[in-house]
Amino acid sequence: MAATNASSQPAPLDQPVSTDELAAKAVNKRYEGLVMVRTKAVKGKGAWYWAYLEPVLVHNSDTGLPKAVKLRCSLCDAVFSASNPSRTASEHLKRGTCPNFSSLPKPISSLSPTGASLLPPPPGAASTPQPNDRKRSRGSSSAGAPSGTSYQVPPLTIIDPSRFDYPASAATTAAAGSPQQQHLVLSGGKDDLGALAMFEDSVKKLKSPKTSPGPALSKAQIDSALDSLADWVYESCGSVSFTSLEHPKFRAFLGQLGLPAISRREFAGARLDVKFQEARADAEARIRDAMFFQISSDGWKYRGNYAEDNHLVNLTVNLPNGSSLYRRAVFVSGSVPSNYAEEVLWETITGITGSNIRQCVGIVSDKFKAKALRTLESQNHWMVNLSCQFQGFTSLLKDFGKELPLFRTVTESCLKVASFVNNDSRVRKSFHKYQMQEHGHYGLIRVPAHIHQEANLQPVFTMFEDVFNSSRALQLVLLDESYKIVSMEDAVASEVAEMVQDTVFWNELEAAHSLVKLVKDMAQEIESERPLIGQCLPLWDELRLKIKDWCSKYHVPEGPVEKVVERRFRKNYHPAWAAAFILDPLYLIRDTSGKYLPPFKCLTPDQEKDVDKLITRLVSREEAHIALMELMKWRTEGLDPVYARAVQMKERDPITGKMRLANPQSSRLVWETYLTEFKSLGRVAVRLIFLHATSCGFSCNWSFLRWVSASARGSSRVGLDRAQKLVFLAAQAKLERRDFSSEDEKDAELFSPGNGEDDVLNEVLVDAPSAI
Repeated sequence: MAATNASSQPAPLDQPVSTDELAAKAVNKRYEGLVMVRTKAVKGKGAWYWAYLEPVLVHNSDTGLPKAVKLRCSLCDAVFSASNPSRTASEHLKRGTCPNFSSLPKPISSLSPTGASLLPPPPGAASTPQPNDRKRSRGSSSAGAPSGTSYQVPPLTIIDPSRFDYPASAATTAAAGSPQQQHLVLSGGKDDLGALAMFEDSVKKLKSPKTSPGPALSKAQIDSALDSLADWVYESCGSVSFTSLEHPKFRAFLGQLGLPAISRREFAGARLDVKFQEARADAEARIRDAMFFQISSDGWKYRGNYAEDNHLVNLTVNLPNGSSLYRRAVFVSGSVPSNYAEEVLWETITGITGSNIRQCVGIVSDKFKAKALRTLESQNHWMVNLSCQFQGFTSLLKDFGKELPLFRTVTESCLKVASFVNNDSRVRKSFHKYQMQEHGHYGLIRVPAHIHQEANLQPVFTMFEDVFNSSRALQLVLLDESYKIVSMEDAVASEVAEMVQDTVFWNELEAAHSLVKLVKDMAQEIESERPLIGQCLPLWDELRLKIKDWCSKYHVPEGPVEKVVERRFRKNYHPAWAAAFILDPLYLIRDTSGKYLPPFKCLTPDQEKDVDKLITRLVSREEAHIALMELMKWRTEGLDPVYARAVQMKERDPITGKMRLANPQSSRLVWETYLTEFKSLGRVAVRLIFLHATSCGFSCNWSFLRWVSASARGSSRVGLDRAQKLVFLAAQAKLERRDFSSEDEKDAELFSPGNGEDDVLNEVLVDAPSAI
């Protein structure tokens, strides 16, 4: 040990370290590592053979430095290389090379599942290793017993199957003919081996009660772990049920981590209350710190599958700094009258502001009931109440489906094709065959339940997509011999064949499918990007340009399509769109003189008047003329070019690759800090610029909505209170992460094709005889 200690001392800085010393350090490190492994194994946390193998250092006789690490067998004092302890144990101990090892009784847990000999092998004979000896030995606590000790347990005898009057198994019969291969046969079969191992563990615990447990977690570590677990449960909002916290496998998992069992009542009671109070206090403090805010109201237009079930209306607070805070959830069912929505919105505003109701400068809401928004706006002149742009674009799709002749024609044609293919068994079988050939999977063409007066046109668009994607398979069906036979018997088959072979049908279907995709893509981008109201006019201009190109590509007259778009635009339009577009420095245009001026030339004459009217409404009567004078100055002078370029500076998002604003809050901040000479106009500008144009926010998953419905139907005050708190915690966490999708959508995306992964599920279904 003196040599070991000397070798571990650092060499003086002025003396180079020799090669022998470096080698000695490496050997010493190897020795210390093996000693540590053996120490843990003796405590029952390592391989069984360390009870019999002991690391030793071999020193150089000339220098006294350690030169090698060996393993010494504590039973026979034989010495081996330490390069592979597992192999040494297998060759020296298991195969009978050690004269003293074979005389020790084998622990029951060393038996393999197929049975193992309990009798020691004859002297001089090598024991036959069993397949699972090594695996079971590692898990046995007997491996950690000190060398030289043995259990004082009477050896078990081989059970004679004839005692129980049932024929011996083939394995037992074969074993009986070999005196060295006797197998353990238990009355319960192989399943008894697990019970036998549990029995042996109980015997070991009684014989060695002072086994040293692993290091326990501190109270602070346990509390922190349970806090994180609670956050995950609450933020999952119904995906993780409280009952699953008491599942035996989950409790076993917690035990493996050193955590105590938890109660679902605690997680749904006291702990939930504490978490909710902390989150609510933080949100209220942030709202009080802001000068003004906007209320976002989403859920009045229920988009679920069960319109009669209870669903959530989510009320969120948008702050000027770009953050959003969840406020409350309202449980409603079916259709809601406009005056009820007005009451809920006003109660929310007064509940936040108290007597300072001017702190709320506007509302943005889905579908709703424009009447409620207009009423609140007319009663409170400082408010700007808007309808959701995402809802506006999805409503435009319904307008197209109901008003464009193209959609009626394509709907009738697709319905005829789909119904015939789905209902005729011979054609359906042929269709599935070619679907499998072309796409690797097959299924029916999805047909809407009700075509006429369909409130939700999404099923119609789904049928378009199915027929469009099955074009190649449908063409091949017509060439199949089975279809020729059907055509001779059914007149509809000939009509469908003529339709499928007509290029006009496919051109019209492609046009309708393309227009639906165009609008849906823009709507999805609006939902994810959540634009501010200054972006509304550019968004509709972008839509008009894309539709104009679509009309040109598919030779569709522009007039009827433009008429539908303009009607929907007028329903959604608000004068604040034009005012925010003019006042936001983000949209300033550089003129020939180098000035950055507001884009008045992009407005229509009516929209210019709207800007004047809105600004005068948002200020007091006394300062209305001052605000208009400042607007004229803004129109002619604009913003300093350096500040304008700083506001409009963009950088590429490293995740999405899109160009995004480098300083998203700079449009508002430049009015508050630099354009201070615009006192009246500046107050209007900072309140308009931050307003959101969409109400898209928190999305509940389906399982949570079912739970909410059950609580509401049962009229349980405690249940509804818990639901409110859970929604608040889950929604607030999602808003902090800017995650506006639901778990159901993410799971659907995971299992949808085209996600870049091998479609193993489809391969399994395809290989199955009755896949669908």
